[in-house]
Amino acid sequence: MSSINLWGYTEKNFQKEKYPLNETLFALGNGYIGTRGSFEEKSDFGGHDGTFINGFYDYYDLSYGEKYNGYPDRSHAMLNVTNGKRIDIYINNERFSLEKGTIKDYVREIDFKKGILTRRVTWISEKGDEILYESERLVSFYEKHLMISKIRITPLNFDGDIKVVSYLEGDVKNITKENDPRIGVEFQGDELKVLECKIDNNRGEIISRTKSSNLGLICLMANNIKCDDQYDSSYEQNDKSVSHVFNIKAEKNKVIDLEKYIVYKSYKNELNDNLYSEVIGIVEEAFTKKYDFYKQKQKEFIDDFWFNTDILIDGDDATQQGIRFNMFHLLQSVGRDSLTNISAKGLTGEGYEGHYFWDTEIYILPFFLYTNPNIAKQLVNYRYNLLDSARKRAKEMQYKKGALYPWRTINGEECSAYFPAGTAQYHINGDIAYTVCKYVEATNDEEFMVEKGAEILIETARLWLEIGHFNSKGEFHICCVTGPDEYTAIVNNNVYTNLMAANNLHNAYKAAMLLQKKYPAQYKKLVDKINIEESEIDNFEVAANEMYVPYDEHRKLYPQDDSFFDKPKWDFIDSEDKHPLLMHYHPLNIYRAQVCKQADLILAEFLLGGYFDREQKMRDYDYYEKITTHDSSLSTCIFSIMANELGLYDKAYDYFGDSVRTDIDNLHNNTSAGIHTANMAGAWMSIIYGFAGMRVEDGILRFSPHLPNQWNSYRFRVSFRGRIIEVCVTKDNTEFKILHGEPIMIYNEEKSIKVV
Repeated sequence: MSSINLWGYTEKNFQKEKYPLNETLFALGNGYIGTRGSFEEKSDFGGHDGTFINGFYDYYDLSYGEKYNGYPDRSHAMLNVTNGKRIDIYINNERFSLEKGTIKDYVREIDFKKGILTRRVTWISEKGDEILYESERLVSFYEKHLMISKIRITPLNFDGDIKVVSYLEGDVKNITKENDPRIGVEFQGDELKVLECKIDNNRGEIISRTKSSNLGLICLMANNIKCDDQYDSSYEQNDKSVSHVFNIKAEKNKVIDLEKYIVYKSYKNELNDNLYSEVIGIVEEAFTKKYDFYKQKQKEFIDDFWFNTDILIDGDDATQQGIRFNMFHLLQSVGRDSLTNISAKGLTGEGYEGHYFWDTEIYILPFFLYTNPNIAKQLVNYRYNLLDSARKRAKEMQYKKGALYPWRTINGEECSAYFPAGTAQYHINGDIAYTVCKYVEATNDEEFMVEKGAEILIETARLWLEIGHFNSKGEFHICCVTGPDEYTAIVNNNVYTNLMAANNLHNAYKAAMLLQKKYPAQYKKLVDKINIEESEIDNFEVAANEMYVPYDEHRKLYPQDDSFFDKPKWDFIDSEDKHPLLMHYHPLNIYRAQVCKQADLILAEFLLGGYFDREQKMRDYDYYEKITTHDSSLSTCIFSIMANELGLYDKAYDYFGDSVRTDIDNLHNNTSAGIHTANMAGAWMSIIYGFAGMRVEDGILRFSPHLPNQWNSYRFRVSFRGRIIEVCVTKDNTEFKILHGEPIMIYNEEKSIKVV
């Protein structure tokens, strides 16, 4: 029998050198609160304890040697906020710590079906006192402002004094920048200023405010102790922390339970009485309902998630665990309020400063769109809510019309200080427009298109007309951009960018035609709102039809951009031990060579597959595979998907293997800074788009399934137009059935079938 935990991740022996990594792997979150998997007790194992609130940030100034128009003046980063997890325990005046004493038994587990982190330790102090320590932690999906810790202490061989100290700590800091630009921020500490600390009547609170962004945070705790022993309690506080102290006259084998309820509530502007009363109400309700109530609600929420989402793999336990680990962390990381999104590291660490990227649209949103479309809707709503900021950014870049979405952001402002690999990636406009159309296609949510989607499509399309131009031949060119491959910057006519722009322009034209014909009142309202001229709409379609896409007739290949094939190929032998390249070479040396960080043209051939025939895809795949480093975790899943489409099944599985356990096996050696959310979703894509061959073309669901040799079968579910469709692939056949909704016509291997 396999020792792999198929529904969780387990640490059976404590290894202090893995503590920073396990802070990430055992992280919990609910899309609003995220907290790293640090121990309750204070430790010095080299980790970085952290709790984060999605969308809660502060500013810092950006400095340049030479600053030009359009460079952002400031950036912002997600803050490490008040620590509510800490609970210290003293056994006859000796602090419980795995750094001292003897660990007799140890197990820690995150349970994907319950949404709970547990730990069980039998520990012997240096004086010989033995205890059983048990803990449970959950971040509630039922009440998004609530986190609960429950600990149980059992003295096993003594009677004596046990002291339990439950803290709120306001003296918190972010990691500062080191040599790796992906980790750390410019903050020097004290970005979250403590305004008030107090504790009384079994309720502790810390009220804080950011230094520059004017965001406030209330953190409350209430502690409920249950034991048959005699005890007394007291309170302690200073300028930046409060604590509730319990002194217990413990007796052998008598259990001491402590339930700790922690509430986080962020707010803008000034704290008012209504908001304060709301937060008090949350903690008081939690204290009344108790832990078991929220534990049950947690399970009910996650049961619903897994019903829609689970992938059942027979024959590969490591992959089964890996894909569930990934999907569970995606659920924990994603904002579901249309005001927040999902960052590159989720809510598990400070890598990439908590910023949101194009990762959401191209990698993560498809996962939610075809499993939990209600969450996908909130993600596209988030981009609509940033549209005014994107219009402002376009004006900052001296464009007269349109919207330019920021390359990296939290609140809608551009945070990228390095424009060749940031602002120049205009393709983010096309990525967002692509997702708007995919969302409407998969859900039939025409109301969204009318009320919000068309406006996004038209404003993003306008930008292409601003930055592109028609040449003397009537071709539409887009110059000085960077495609998805960040090792090739500021080029002309990047194929991915041009094709996504053409798709954006064409769909903006279609959306305008839809509103004109079917919703004339709403169209007039939109025309008046953003001053649409009819000639603009016509120009969208002209530019789309005349979009220039470079092609090398001699090689029968698509160059990644106009000049790509003019460059010498990178010396891969000399750089074999120097990855990622950006950490070892000056960018200009990388930019001058044929070398790709990640899928670029190959990504275009996946997303816009109808533009290319199979033979072309095969030639391009063979060429670009040899010059791609996969230094980005976003890369291997795309190569896996396309390898499956081309029948390169062994390669497909190898690339998939690099994706599905990237974090759980720390394949990039940087998971301690946070998970790789886009890669996690990419592993799901590798199964659904890759092995199962799912595509949605013109509103029709198509499959072309393949069973990897390593598996006996696999089963998954997809949501599509109000239906939940279950797909089971075995060695002999593929079965489809409707679990919810009306029958539907789909295609399986080019054959039309009715699924009931």
